[in-house]
Amino acid sequence: MQPIAVAGFDDWRAAARELIVRRVPPESVQWTAPGGGGDLFGAVAGPAPAPGAADQPAASVNQGAACVAAASVSAAPALPAPRVPRELMDLLQRAACYRADDRWAFLYKILWRWQQGQREVMSMADEDGSRLHGMARAVRREEHDMHAYLRFRERPAGEGEPRFVAWFEPAHDVLPQVARHFAERMGRTTWLIATPDATVLWDGAALHTTGPLAHGAADIEDEGEALWLTYYRSIFNPARLNPDVMHSHVRSRFWKNMPEGALVPDMVSQAAAGARRVGQASAVGRRSGTTIPIAAEKAQPERQQPHTLDECRRCELWEHATQAVPGEGAKKARIMLVGEQPGDQEDLQGHPFVGPAGTLLDRALAQAGIERSKVYVTNAVKHFKWEPRGKRRLHKTPAQKEILACHYWLEGELEHVAPQVVVALGSTALKAVLEDSHAALKDYMDQPVQHAGRWVVATYHPAYVLRVPGADEKARALAAMVAALRAAAKIAYE
Repeated sequence: MQPIAVAGFDDWRAAARELIVRRVPPESVQWTAPGGGGDLFGAVAGPAPAPGAADQPAASVNQGAACVAAASVSAAPALPAPRVPRELMDLLQRAACYRADDRWAFLYKILWRWQQGQREVMSMADEDGSRLHGMARAVRREEHDMHAYLRFRERPAGEGEPRFVAWFEPAHDVLPQVARHFAERMGRTTWLIATPDATVLWDGAALHTTGPLAHGAADIEDEGEALWLTYYRSIFNPARLNPDVMHSHVRSRFWKNMPEGALVPDMVSQAAAGARRVGQASAVGRRSGTTIPIAAEKAQPERQQPHTLDECRRCELWEHATQAVPGEGAKKARIMLVGEQPGDQEDLQGHPFVGPAGTLLDRALAQAGIERSKVYVTNAVKHFKWEPRGKRRLHKTPAQKEILACHYWLEGELEHVAPQVVVALGSTALKAVLEDSHAALKDYMDQPVQHAGRWVVATYHPAYVLRVPGADEKARALAAMVAALRAAAKIAYE
């Protein structure tokens, strides 16, 4: 077996190109990666040398790589490069940031299969393709989370550069691209981001990286943090507290390194004990400064934290709907059916799939040998979105922001019903179930895929079967729906 050491995507790409040209199969390669360490400010303090200087740190951030890529192997000799589409290369580059023991071997397997003519490797219906897309999706979400939850803290003025420092514990290797994000937005202000695996410094002109230099958020001091915490206490509104929504918006692993995280448990306890009033903390009133008169109603922050579906105002759809339509069915069903949104009849009656589409769904379930009473039926969006056409209300496809706003309720249903299989009826339902706005129904119609610990089966929405032109096309679409339901039943009951 041929051992190859790589430290990042650029190294892997060079090595993989040579291996592909030499026709070395994946099972004949062993991939390995290195590590590092040092002192928090001693290794990076002071301005960075000019590019090209002899004393420039060897571990400068590679602006073209998608994750840390300090050189640890010699570049591969110039050889004919494999022909790889840009879409696949982008997927490989992003997935390379996903932390997995076998990531380099897995990425090479993907590349090898593509070069062997197995184009299905890019499809979500393929086992390897599904994992590749899942890795890329997880990396994108980690980048977003690091943008949102990283907290810079200001260092004492007499301690020199960098001016701001931050600690974060990313689940994947997203530090370099996140560092570029902050470099673009913070101008010439110097800062440092420390993580358990690497440290990045912005000197106001260039990014530099080294190994891990801090052990945690406790290594970072901030004289202004007390002011921020006092402000946070002052805007906390116990009357509108909904802990479930709060924790669904900010995952638990981020709370421990956010300054306000230490305050939340006590404030939640006080709210539960009856502190149902809003007012400034006394510490704020004692601070000197200019008094700015403001009406009390304007000082109250607006927050959307509904306790029940009927109270939901997370988007504007409630304004024109008769009522919210919750899911129905077995409390612990093995199969959950997720549609797009309530229709006209569902909006009036308050129950899912009771109109013409519901009648066709009952017919498909019967042909598949599934009792509707044993499954759970719901929609990705809980309010009817429509547009007037004469005296009729015609269905209008929900926007992505409305799907995202309603995902809170779908997550709750998935948690409580705990289905083994989720049948996504139509494209909107598929996007909601996979939490992927780019998911296309045609890519998932062939076979079930796994997501978040459960199987997902995709098929047409009954409304599509009703409106598709031609008897033959209707019969084909219905047959596809019945086949998908049978596949779901096979997974759930066998």
